[in-house]
Amino acid sequence: MRWIYISPHFDDAVLSCGGLIWEQTHSGMPVEIWTICAGDPPPGPSSSLADEMHGNWKTASALETVQLRRVEDQNAARRVGAQAVHFPIPDCIYRRSNTGSLFYTEDVFIAPNPREKELAEQIAALLTDRLRQYDTLVCPLTIGGHVDHRITRAALEMLDRPLWYYADVPYALRHPEQMPAAVDGLVGKRFYISSRGLKAWQEAIAAHASQISSLFEDADDMRRLIRDYKLQNDGLTLWEPEEIVVHPA
Repeated sequence: MRWIYISPHFDDAVLSCGGLIWEQTHSGMPVEIWTICAGDPPPGPSSSLADEMHGNWKTASALETVQLRRVEDQNAARRVGAQAVHFPIPDCIYRRSNTGSLFYTEDVFIAPNPREKELAEQIAALLTDRLRQYDTLVCPLTIGGHVDHRITRAALEMLDRPLWYYADVPYALRHPEQMPAAVDGLVGKRFYISSRGLKAWQEAIAAHASQISSLFEDADDMRRLIRDYKLQNDGLTLWEPEEIVVHPA
C-alpha cells in the first residue's frame, strides 16, 4: 500500500508533511509525492506577475524556472525517502487559453478562472490512470486559497476515494484563523515526528532553495517555524471525514 501525497506545486507536500513522509519511508512504507502543476510552460510572453516571481527566484524564464524546480523537487524527495512523480499541468501563472490569453496575471489566491472549468476533471483522469486500489491519498486542505490548491482538491474529491487532508504550509502558519472552517466536519489524527524526522523535514524544504525567500525570511526562519509548528502540534496532524472514522465500541 502506497501513501500518495498530492502536491499542487513542487514544494507543497514537503512543506506541509515532510517530517511525516520521512517517518513513513523510514518505517518501510512506500511513499510518493505527486506534483500536479509540474508541466512545461506553454509558449508565449509571461505576465508581469510571473516576471516578478522569476526575479524573486533568480531565474530568467518560465522554462528555466520549471527545470530548476524539478531538480529541487527530486533533491527534496530524496531527503525524505520518497519518490517524486511529476504531472504535465503547467503552473497557474503560465496557463493560457487556446488563443494565448493568460488566465492568471494579477493574483493567484483567487477562485479558478471559469475558462478552466474542465481542468479538475482532466487532473482527476490523470490521477485515475496511475492509482492502485489500495493507495492512500493525502490532499491539501487549501488553506490560503491558492487557485492551484483549490483545483487540485476539487480533482481529488471527484475520485470518490477516501482522502486524508493536510494543512497547507506556510499558509497555515500565516492564517491560523482559517483552520476551524477548513477542518469542519473532519477528524484529526496526530502523527509522531522524531527529531530526525524534523531535521529531514527542514532539509527537504531547504532543498527548494529558490523558494525560501518567497516563503520565509530566510532559511533560519524556515527552520524555526517548522520546528515550532511540529512542537505546537506534538507532531503533525492529518484529517479525514467524520463519517468514515470508525470508533471502538
